[in-house]
Amino acid sequence: MDGKLAVIGLGSIGSMALWQATRLTDSVAGFEAHVPAHARSAVGGDTRLFRMIYRGNPDLYPILERSRDLWAELEAETGQDILSRTGGLSIGTQDGAYLSALLETTNTNGADHEILSREEMAQRYPQHNLRPGDIAVFDPHAGALRTDRAVTAAITAAQANGATIHTNTPITSIEETADGVLITSGEKTWTFDNVIVSSGGWSQQLMPDYLRGATQTKRLILTWFVAKDAAEFSPEKFPVFSRVQEGRSMYGAPAVDGATVKATLDGRGRPTPNPDAVPRELTSAEITETTETVTEFFPGLHPSIVRSDAFPDLFTSDGQPLIGHFNEGSRIYVATGFSGGGFKNATGYGQIAAQEALGKRAVGNLDFVRPQRFKSSSIGNHSYLLKA
Repeated sequence: MDGKLAVIGLGSIGSMALWQATRLTDSVAGFEAHVPAHARSAVGGDTRLFRMIYRGNPDLYPILERSRDLWAELEAETGQDILSRTGGLSIGTQDGAYLSALLETTNTNGADHEILSREEMAQRYPQHNLRPGDIAVFDPHAGALRTDRAVTAAITAAQANGATIHTNTPITSIEETADGVLITSGEKTWTFDNVIVSSGGWSQQLMPDYLRGATQTKRLILTWFVAKDAAEFSPEKFPVFSRVQEGRSMYGAPAVDGATVKATLDGRGRPTPNPDAVPRELTSAEITETTETVTEFFPGLHPSIVRSDAFPDLFTSDGQPLIGHFNEGSRIYVATGFSGGGFKNATGYGQIAAQEALGKRAVGNLDFVRPQRFKSSSIGNHSYLLKA
């Protein structure tokens, strides 16, 4: 036996699960097909949004609260500045579908928020060009997460706690036996008591058929623009934002580099069959829609894309992640399928995955993320080989 737990894939969720697991045991190993925070992973792109207000399942809120605390713990443990607490804006038409759904969830959770009229937005955040009838909901706890810094900090903390890291080691198969889980990379094999699969867009090859059929790898684009006055788009003056309304949708983050502002089309992921060959160049349609949206939304940005990229992520058919064991009694745990929105909860879900995979604690009220929701029939036993 090579250890109590192996974490396969050290991206946003895997790195956090590894860090949290080392708080529970000194017998943990992490396997990464490339290197942590490599340029083609879903971690790429400098920043992700952290928000406490959202539209959707109210059961997500306790995980957000725990994630917020754990981001602070990771910063304290590593001395890294990971979450820039800028506040956040959700912008849309008053009484429109987006803000109505968001406020319904927010009021259910009791999350801190402030509703800003169009006039108040013009006074406080004049960077945004709003339409008549637009308002915003301000989230005082929101901010921008520094993705590369977060992943490398978590892995550094895990190593300091005794974790073993295997880089450039793609796992090609996992086999659950009566004694543990055999994992293979080329001609090398290891055996662990338990395994967490957290490989993002690369997870499908290690999942059973019922989960392969419920997931799809998609390509997500990111774009950046130069500010005419960089000071007006600094983290101190320009909160992270999400704006959804008829005909337009965009999210973004302030100029954390002092010059360029992330402003990216929202919800434009398109299927890509191979996560290793995601087209990085934007299509002409993507360029046109992005520049048209920025031209309307942000007069203070030069309406020319100065940087762009594309990354793979694993999406589920219902847009909710996969958190839990493959099957009842299985030693293989999955933490993937975050459908383009998982980074803000990476610490919280990473802690849940580590605790449950090691049998330390079962977390309730998570039926909406359990893999079994996609299961049409049970598998009679758990000794099966999952290969690419």
